[in-house]
Amino acid sequence: MLDNNILEQLNSVFAKLEKNVVLSYADSDHADQKNLVEMLEQVASTCTRINAIKTEGLKAPFPQFHIEYDGRPNGINFKGIPSGHEFTSLILAILNSDQKGKLPDEAVQAKIKSLKGPIEITTYVSLSCENCPDVVQTLNQMAVIHGNFKHTMIDGAYTQEEIQALGIQGVPSVMVNNKLMYSGRLNTVDLMNALEKTFGVDENQAGATKNLDLGTFDVVVLGGGPAGASAAIYSARKGLKTVVLAERMGGQVQDTKGIENLIGIKYTEGPQLAAQLAAHMSEYAIKTLEFRRVANIESGETKTIFLEGGEFVKTKSIIVATGAKWRELGIPGEKEYIGRGVAFCPHCDGPYYKGKKIAVVGGGNSGVEAAIDLAGIVKEIVLFEFNDTLKADQVLVNKLKSLPNVSIITEARTAQVHGDGGKVTSLEYENRKTKEMIKVDLDGIFVQIGLLPNSGFIKNLVETTKFGEIVIDAKGRTNVPGIYAAGDVTTVPYKQIVIAMGEGAKAALAAFEDQMLH
Repeated sequence: MLDNNILEQLNSVFAKLEKNVVLSYADSDHADQKNLVEMLEQVASTCTRINAIKTEGLKAPFPQFHIEYDGRPNGINFKGIPSGHEFTSLILAILNSDQKGKLPDEAVQAKIKSLKGPIEITTYVSLSCENCPDVVQTLNQMAVIHGNFKHTMIDGAYTQEEIQALGIQGVPSVMVNNKLMYSGRLNTVDLMNALEKTFGVDENQAGATKNLDLGTFDVVVLGGGPAGASAAIYSARKGLKTVVLAERMGGQVQDTKGIENLIGIKYTEGPQLAAQLAAHMSEYAIKTLEFRRVANIESGETKTIFLEGGEFVKTKSIIVATGAKWRELGIPGEKEYIGRGVAFCPHCDGPYYKGKKIAVVGGGNSGVEAAIDLAGIVKEIVLFEFNDTLKADQVLVNKLKSLPNVSIITEARTAQVHGDGGKVTSLEYENRKTKEMIKVDLDGIFVQIGLLPNSGFIKNLVETTKFGEIVIDAKGRTNVPGIYAAGDVTTVPYKQIVIAMGEGAKAALAAFEDQMLH
């Protein structure tokens, strides 16, 4: 099941384990049971500290196992075989059990420990889902750190009736007591907020991060994507004391599949590029603090950045490189049905609509590409565009129009998402010519209407456009001295990785220049 190259790599990876890890699997008559046992035994063969053992007296309808560390269960459970994208989740679960691998910093760990237990969470995944492993791995880490936290990953392929009963229409879906708590791609800050809302916080433990001074820096870079990484590297190379504060290192790049227009690199993928950015930053004296979100900024010659949770930093210069996020429709019913019929990732959630009728909202490149990809899976697609013509490249439009199961409705203003309380049942729109309101019965809606700048935390401090883009000059300066911006969050045209990198470098050089002159 695992080739020799992988086994050799695991032998090296697990060499650092200090205590025993047991992969304890249930007995099962399922045809796939032998595949699970083979995988676990192969993994165990790479390190004397790892053992794969059958749990006596436990019978399961399909393959499943849990992890025990130093003689007791550590809260990590897998129902299904963690192959495909989830194989890394298994490897990291073993490492994290022994406090190895990349773990959150002490302040974030303190927040996790402050959650009121006992906590029991289930995450439904698909092995083809590219967003699922991030959520699974984060919750597994939390289980290890917290101590009274049980997390179970379930491969939805084994529980189709259960998924239908729960109304799950997208993955990952994080459930608590059979109710959806979180869905979609990982944002650790949002996930942590959802956990705090669901389980509550022990204020005595949470106090460890209140009013915590993280230090004073020459430059604070907000955002860990291409623009932020570039700004941080250029700042550090100029000898400036630099820190990067980010919700997620890599930013939106993490969600990009194929990248073929980064000059000098014929092809790469988002997660690979994000890892390269992080590795490059690690070559310099750059402090990186992940899973942070800005609450507000106190301006002045010395600026104070207050973070959600109570931490703060002080600095002379701020470079805002927070990028952008998927733009939502902002219509009634949309938020209520995210993960239950409203989706944003065709690659992840498309398979759940096999043989069904769906809508794609957006006639730009992203919307048309999504419709083309989904046409091979679903029964029927209706593509909605607000304007009178599609905005996508003509070659994409031609391809779209050649597909027999796709219809196009232009001059359509989406008005409301309707559902039965559990899942989406229809989309209502207005014909902008006739003003007629029309309801289209369907099973899912993929929203592909572009990006929204992540500038909400600073829009009352610096000048922004009506679209939320931060207004900058030719050197990345905003209208507030000492505050700079770069990348997709700004007015710079053409939201491209290669442009964001250049803009980050430019903003860093401007910040250095201004500090030298004042």
